[in-house]
Amino acid sequence: MPNYRRPRAPGATVFFTVCLADRSWTLLTDEIAILREAVRYTRARRPFGIDAWVVLPNHMHAIWTLPADDGNYSERWGAIKARFSKHFRLAGRAPEVPAFGAGGGVNPALRKGQSGIWQPRFWEHHIRDRQDLEWHLAACHEDPVKHGLAGSATDWAYSSVHRDLRNRHAA
Repeated sequence: MPNYRRPRAPGATVFFTVCLADRSWTLLTDEIAILREAVRYTRARRPFGIDAWVVLPNHMHAIWTLPADDGNYSERWGAIKARFSKHFRLAGRAPEVPAFGAGGGVNPALRKGQSGIWQPRFWEHHIRDRQDLEWHLAACHEDPVKHGLAGSATDWAYSSVHRDLRNRHAA
């Protein structure tokens, strides 16, 4: 079993991709209120800045800036995923997760007591400079267009692009 070692740089700005276990599910947009509550709850206990966030039906991208004294983003994602899973199941809307994978072995999503809703890990990229940040901000905002879910970034409801436009107009 691989031993993933993730850098923990306090104050870092990091781009993430987090996916559902089954890419045919649409839980993230169907249950956006539960996801938003999980993020609010986690941020209240383990703060982080949200530079960008886009939620698609089966995956999401986010760019966070961590506090200057804390680089542990894995714990934050674990808390968000666990709270979403818990409240989703309590609401009686849990998807059917097969106990066995395609090869007949135990479904990898159910190893280590996981809910089976999420892919076990996530992808992260530490932002290196302003150009890298701008590229990843654009990637977040344009992902619904890339996937054919919207005609433009502003047509997609589940994106921080709307917050960014409001802030730009208020300035």
